Amino acid sequence: MTARCVVILFCLAGFATALAEGPTQPTQAALTVAAAGDIMLGTDFPHDRLADDDGVSLLADVTPFLEAADIGFGNLEGVLMDGGEPVKKCSDPGACYLFRSPTRYAGHLAEAGFTVMSLANNHARDFGEEGRDASMAALESAGIHHSGRDGDVASWQDGDLKIAMIAFAPFKGAHDLLSVPAAAARISALAAGHDIVIVSMHAGGEAGEVLHVPFESETYRGENRGDVALFARTAVEAGADLVVGHGPHVPRGIEIHNGRLIAYSLGNFATYYGIRVTGNNGLAPLLVAELDSDGSFVGGRIHSFRQRRPRGPVSDPSAEAMKLMRDLSLADFPDSAPVFHDDGRISPRLSPPTQSSVAD
Repeated sequence: MTARCVVILFCLAGFATALAEGPTQPTQAALTVAAAGDIMLGTDFPHDRLADDDGVSLLADVTPFLEAADIGFGNLEGVLMDGGEPVKKCSDPGACYLFRSPTRYAGHLAEAGFTVMSLANNHARDFGEEGRDASMAALESAGIHHSGRDGDVASWQDGDLKIAMIAFAPFKGAHDLLSVPAAAARISALAAGHDIVIVSMHAGGEAGEVLHVPFESETYRGENRGDVALFARTAVEAGADLVVGHGPHVPRGIEIHNGRLIAYSLGNFATYYGIRVTGNNGLAPLLVAELDSDGSFVGGRIHSFRQRRPRGPVSDPSAEAMKLMRDLSLADFPDSAPVFHDDGRISPRLSPPTQSSVAD
């Protein structure tokens, strides 16, 4: 074999590796979003289940990562409310969960680096719309944006970028996740007036084998919890730049659709009692997504944490959350998963294929 042939083969091998691993010099991000799943820092209803230090240190280990991002996002399970009686009525008290955290806990969220929260989930109305009113007021007093109730959209300026976050769920009073065409219209209208649109979706099953995205509607206790793939992909096609899912209480895979990142579930993140955190339910990934000024995904990282009671999420050197999300992504989205690196970084493929809203 001639020297020239050897050089050509070597170059071809290098080119193939580059195709598999993505760009070697990623685009500089214009915006970083640190996104977490479900957060409930303790409840004082019906009994006092608050941390001994009043929850001050529960988010200590994750604070540096949230503070390093331009935006810190999480899904607030339950309400921030001082006193009040629940509105939710449970036919099965053994399977009924009501969460009420003191309004001062909004300060814990702000101090940890959260800047915007979803209030669209099945616990946002545990104490009726009065409870959601209290949550909104507490977050606003702490300087945290919010979205959840129908008509409530977070909109703010971050440097030169105008940002919007809208939260959807298949529950009463929330932006309706089940009406996909109407959701797409709302997202499209936001995209017309904002540089970056973040969409939150609280959807999917909660019991049994729920790690994988089923590519069909999911139900839980007789409730339609939505078709997450259809909703998320349609949201991107309507103008969403980042879709962050939560609801199943376990992590799910991620994919890149039309150049935008979709995280199908970030599981539980900081849930102090009342919610099971054994096995995969205790994995607490923190997803950092790096976006270009047009909203396209340019890179990121999955920081792996695990909930350790009575502490909050603590760093997991074994990176179990990242590895699970990697395996689920490659299984569920073999043609659209991002490139996963051993150190937790994720990066786009060189030419990610365009996917349709409906799975084949």
